[in-house]
Order: sequence, then structure tokens, then C-alpha cells
Amino acid sequence: MKITKLYAMLAGISLLLTGCSQGTASSEPSQTAAYTEPAETYNLTVDFLKVGKADAAVIKTENHAVVIDCGEKTDGKKVRNCLNALGTDTVDYMILTHYDQDHIGGAAKVVNEFNVSHVIGANYSEASTEYTNLCEAMELKGLEWELLTSSSMTFMLDDAYFEIYPCQQKSYHDGDDNNHSLVIKMTHHDEVFLFTGDAMQERLTELMDMGDCDVLKEPYHGREVANLGEFLDQVTPEYAVVTTDEENLSEVIMQELADRNIETYVTFRDGNIRCTSTGSAVSFETWMNFKEDDSAGEDSEISADSTV
Repeated sequence: MKITKLYAMLAGISLLLTGCSQGTASSEPSQTAAYTEPAETYNLTVDFLKVGKADAAVIKTENHAVVIDCGEKTDGKKVRNCLNALGTDTVDYMILTHYDQDHIGGAAKVVNEFNVSHVIGANYSEASTEYTNLCEAMELKGLEWELLTSSSMTFMLDDAYFEIYPCQQKSYHDGDDNNHSLVIKMTHHDEVFLFTGDAMQERLTELMDMGDCDVLKEPYHGREVANLGEFLDQVTPEYAVVTTDEENLSEVIMQELADRNIETYVTFRDGNIRCTSTGSAVSFETWMNFKEDDSAGEDSEISADSTV
């Protein structure tokens, strides 16, 4: 075993015991009142980034920014470039659906380079280099995890209402990490977005009563999930976005979407995908170009075998 891998494993075990960050993690984040449609209406954008078989999305309301997952380690700069293009130096909420490396790899870079106010996560830990890097970056910034257990979390940013739903079981037969995925429902007046992380069959069963949505971030990178058809019939999306590469995209899943006349966008085929919501309609742009910020230098994640 290589020394760096051994270090990462030991660090991960240590973090499991200590709660990862300064102090203890919050097990029940504060919640807000039920949704009341705001009087004002602003445009809102959701950028689904082309990061291969990984997830990274950036939501920009009128005055706030939310990041949902950050792709692999090398994708941190893509999240950075998108945020820079949107003209923000602050991430109000960074929501990490679960801790696989293709969802949290770039998170340390975002924490290092932006003013992150909240880091929301699922209620478990991961013994991995990516998780360790993120925890070290959070500690340097004085951030603590806000972990969801069995209760949902809600908050309002401008005219967008967010509901975050944690998993309902401690263990799943078809995979714990993926099925621990937090699921985020965002309501922007008449338009509803649903971000499903890597939810697999058992987790989708828990989500059948989520209600209708307009835009669905397809679960599990477009891989085949046995009850996806049933789930699609329950949430009835008009549009779907699949964040994946060509190798992992299931033709069965694409047929499920086509059979229901769901207009589908795929990142490996359509590049960076921007969905703009007016509150009463949505529109899509493909191959969005976020200019590289050369002044930012090389990736700056803290790693087990590097110095700060």
C-alpha cells in the first residue's frame, strides 16, 4: 500500500471519530416555515457542469449562490470558473449529496477560494483522500458540517425555496453511499427542480411522493435503475438533465425518458447546460463557456501529501 493511501485511510478513520471539523457536527440544521410564494419574481439559473461521470451544479438566484456537488478533484476549477462567471465570491450553501469522489472531489477548492457560509451533508463519513481534503479545508475556514439525519431542512434564498430530504434508512441492500444521497427540491414560483444525487432503487422508493417537478436531475448518472420508470411516472418531469459520460449512459434509461416525451439533455453530449427559470417557464442553453481564470493558478486543494 502506498504511503499516501495509508495516510488517507488513517486520516479518514480519525475524522470518523472526531466529527471531521472543529467542534461537533450539527445533526439537525435549523428549519424555516412552510413555503409561501414570494411577491417578487427574479430570474434564476441552474448550471449543470460537464464533468464526466460526476455531478456538479451551480444555482444562482438574484442575490445568492448554491452549489450542489463539486465533481472530481480536477473539477473544482470548473465550479470556480462558473461561480466567477456569475460574478459571485460567496456560496451561501454548498450541498454535498453524498461523499463519493465524483461528488465531493472539487469541494475543497470551492471552500478554499470562496466565502462558503454553510456546508450541508448526509449523516455519515467517508475514509477517502477527497473527504479528508475537504474536512481540512473546512477546518481552516472555521466551517462545521451541518448534517441531516431523518428530518428535512428548508431555507429560502430570494424567491427560491429549497427543501433537502435525507435518506430514511441506515443501510441499503443496493448500496449505502449512493442511497444516502440527499435529495434537493427547489421551488421557483411555478417551476420545480428535483436533484436526486445518485439515488438507486431503494432510495427512489422513498421519494415516490415528492410531487411533480418540471426539471429532474436524473439519478445515478443515467445508469439503469429498476424502478426509474415508476419514479418518472410519479414526479412527471417535463425536462431531464443527465450528468454523465458516454460509457455510463444507459440506453434503457434514455428509452424510459423518450417513452414519456421528457426532453432530455446530457452533459457529455451538450456540454455545460444552463437552465434559466423565469418562475413561470424554463429554457435551456447548451455548451455554455465559462472562461478559465488563469490568474487563480493551479488547483489548490489541501492534500495529504502537500503543504499549505
